[in-house]
Amino acid sequence: MHVLLTPLKRIYRAIVWLANSPGTLILAYAILIVVCGVLYHYFEDKSVGDAIWWAVVTASTVGYGDISPASWEARVLAGLLISIMVLVVIPLITAHFASKLIVDSDAFHHEEQEELKANLRRVRALLEAVAERDGIILPDSAGPPAAPSDR
Repeated sequence: MHVLLTPLKRIYRAIVWLANSPGTLILAYAILIVVCGVLYHYFEDKSVGDAIWWAVVTASTVGYGDISPASWEARVLAGLLISIMVLVVIPLITAHFASKLIVDSDAFHHEEQEELKANLRRVRALLEAVAERDGIILPDSAGPPAAPSDR
């Protein structure tokens, strides 16, 4: 089972690597278009320019119909190109833009979190000093929360 899952894990890691950078995603898209265009050029004996045009039109799922595959190899290539674009590349681009739009501007940064923790430690120390001076016993906040009371 491990042998079967290893290639899938590598593919998943590659997709995550692509998704984390718009530059790598655009580069991967361009490489995909060029590779499919060159393969189409060999399968269908079209000019490289026409083959690249076919790859762009097919990848965008526009499908003008001005150039369409006739050989079974080119048809398989078209199916793979459309599937990769629809199932992988377009969702990655959409997810990247969505993640940029959904950024929480109120979220604390690491430095702010560390400053808050330091301030809380100082407040806790001051509270303990005042409680000790006045003879008050403070509950231990580091312990587990109290059990809910039965109602």
